[in-house]
Amino acid sequence: MKSEIRHYDVTPRVLRADEEAVLTVRPLFGHVRFAAGKAYRVEHYLMDGPLPGNSSPCILDRQFKPGRDGMLRIRSRFPGEQEHCLRITSPKDGGPPIELRVYSLRPDLFARRPCKGDTHMHSSHSDGGESPAYVAAACRRIGLDFMAVTDHHRYAPSLEAIEAFAGVRHDLTMYPGEEVHPPDVPVHMINFGGRFSVNEQFRTARYKREVRTLAAALAGRLPPGVVPGHAAGCLWTLAKIREAGGLSVFCHPHWIHACTYNVAEALNDWLFQERPFDAFELIGGYWRSQLESNQLQSAWYTEQIARGRAVPVVGASDAHGCHNDLFGWYYTIAFAPCREKLLDSIRGGWSVAVEDLPGDTVRPRGAYRLVKYALFLSREILPLHDELCEEEGRLMMAHAGGDPQAGANLARLSGRCDQLYDRLWQGTNC
Repeated sequence: MKSEIRHYDVTPRVLRADEEAVLTVRPLFGHVRFAAGKAYRVEHYLMDGPLPGNSSPCILDRQFKPGRDGMLRIRSRFPGEQEHCLRITSPKDGGPPIELRVYSLRPDLFARRPCKGDTHMHSSHSDGGESPAYVAAACRRIGLDFMAVTDHHRYAPSLEAIEAFAGVRHDLTMYPGEEVHPPDVPVHMINFGGRFSVNEQFRTARYKREVRTLAAALAGRLPPGVVPGHAAGCLWTLAKIREAGGLSVFCHPHWIHACTYNVAEALNDWLFQERPFDAFELIGGYWRSQLESNQLQSAWYTEQIARGRAVPVVGASDAHGCHNDLFGWYYTIAFAPCREKLLDSIRGGWSVAVEDLPGDTVRPRGAYRLVKYALFLSREILPLHDELCEEEGRLMMAHAGGDPQAGANLARLSGRCDQLYDRLWQGTNC
């Protein structure tokens, strides 16, 4: 966490574009307090450069004095959708400047709050390491706002995770889910939030009959290299996920499995052409030695965008345990007006896929506008959010382990992240 975030409380930090605002800077500790009566020089820089007709990106350069309460109040205008840097220096003591960052947003994005989540992970009911309840609690402990257990072939573990916290007030949105594997089809798909299991449908005679019929209808119409049975299985499965109300996610096509990529390029291209899925798992859970798969998926995505094939994206850990290195490395930041609109927001393209390897730079990927904003959030706001989540996650873990007091203690912490955002966003957002 940046020292400026630890040492100064700045409100608000997310502003309405093209409006004037007053920023309140409150030193949190005595060693960084503002001297009473002393004037401080404040320079306001636009990260995107000078405004039309101006020669400098600095649009404010004046002195402010702290109030009797020791806080510095800075009034300025925040043009456009962009990041702003406010540099504060004392003209007399010559110390290093304080650099504070805020972000101004156009109305459509300002009305949405960031939600961190993971759309793909496993429990001990398939090939993961821990119980569904443990996985859910661990997710909150690392700062996630939403998740689903998505075990191979199995829907029930996700319901077990939800049931483990039934009747306990908490702020982790848990969805039902499963990793879906149509018979004899190489493509992996996620049913995230669906009302029923799609894997269970594969045991029915109806599935086999309808896929055979669909494959016959596709035969002769598919590009070279696309197997009709594979295409039909994908179309049927993704349509069934949507029928269940779930977010249908096309997973890790460049995962190297059995000496080949998981999805043949011809089928991958055809799926992007038809786009029967809701979101593409742009960033997936690979070990450092396998990161070329994410590189290829990113390059593929960029090429598809250039061809006019825009698709929403998610990031997912595909974690098979909460104590290996992949857990927390990859996730989604979705921008939604409220939790109830989360899946619709992802379907609408309001999300980025994030690669957050330990000791490395946070790398969100997706639409340029959202990536710029996500970089700011990852530096300036989400560290504060994650600290609150960590405490909640520990209590969720204790509740899952049978602590009779943990549920009541967890309920007392409920709403803190929303309160943090209410304080950091200019005015009332929700």
